[in-house]
Amino acid sequence: MKHASETTRHAPEAHATAAPRHRRRSRTRVSLFHGSTADVRRKLDRLVDYARDHRRALILTHDNPDPDSLASGVALAWLLQRLAGVEAVVAYGGIVGRAENRALIRVLKLPVVPLSRVVFDDYDLIAMVDTQPDQGNHSLPTAHFPDVVIDHHPEQPETRMAAVADVGRDTGATSTVVTDYLRASRLTVPSPIATALFYGIKSDTRDLERERSPEDIAAYLWLFPQVDTQALSSIEHPRLPEDYFRMFHTAVEKAVVFDGAVLCDLGRVYYPDLVAEVADRFLSMGETKWSLAYGQYEGNLYFSLRIRDRRKNAGKLIREVIEERGGSAGGHGSMAGARLPVKGLSRPARQKMLREVQERFLEEFGVATRKSRKLV
Repeated sequence: MKHASETTRHAPEAHATAAPRHRRRSRTRVSLFHGSTADVRRKLDRLVDYARDHRRALILTHDNPDPDSLASGVALAWLLQRLAGVEAVVAYGGIVGRAENRALIRVLKLPVVPLSRVVFDDYDLIAMVDTQPDQGNHSLPTAHFPDVVIDHHPEQPETRMAAVADVGRDTGATSTVVTDYLRASRLTVPSPIATALFYGIKSDTRDLERERSPEDIAAYLWLFPQVDTQALSSIEHPRLPEDYFRMFHTAVEKAVVFDGAVLCDLGRVYYPDLVAEVADRFLSMGETKWSLAYGQYEGNLYFSLRIRDRRKNAGKLIREVIEERGGSAGGHGSMAGARLPVKGLSRPARQKMLREVQERFLEEFGVATRKSRKLV
């Protein structure tokens, strides 16, 4: 695995004050990477030393957060409070829609709040988890820039301006990165946090079946003895609303099958994460190598791409297709997602754009000239 090296960029101001932080502000940077236990401990110490110069932290997940993002945020907040004495609040944009994700918050009583309740001027340290400044899947106002960025996805250009960054590791989950900090701290981890992190790794890697690394396996095994298994069962098997089953009925009716690929236009969805659930489900069907699902929610088209073809990188592909049309996208390896604004577009313009996107994906899948059929 190629690791980022630690670099220091000298700037007139190394730390920010309680005033709002602007996007292009220069600062001294600490780049964190995976190494030996001593290396991780040393990097954790640097992170904590930086945090001690602040009084209150805001930790931001990506919009419509998944278990990995929620768990990473809550665990990082706990670490900053315990080791740096910094009060920390975890916030998210969008909604928590998926039943399992709502159960995660409810059952474990995770202290997270909607971003609408946040007053940014109340915080002098901003951190991002499971997302990055120019990723486009978060709700951090452009007038602010994060001090800390922790994400397992490939490094984005603007992340290099963050004061402390740990990004781009070869891991399947950001929860693995934060678990490394917990292990290095030698603190006794509360069971709700251990359970959340365990589920974060479990869900992002599909039980260590995709995008896993030795670090993910080590973190998974280290957390397991501390997991509240009864709580975990309640999270993984929540009660589901009738709308959930109606939407999956729609998905089966609308799925279009090619040789090795499935496309599904869900139309309007009642929460964005449903798109990813459908893409995951269709990838498990037969000999499917490519699964693309998309649906509209509150003025945006959401796309989820899943692939088994190791010759392609899902994150790179979805960025190439969506970003040139003004959307935002992210991901890696076998899974990726994107958001494309369609608010204000006429119905014909929206349909034309969607056809162009569909055709581009079909070309990349190598099935554009093959016959298609409805699943049912």
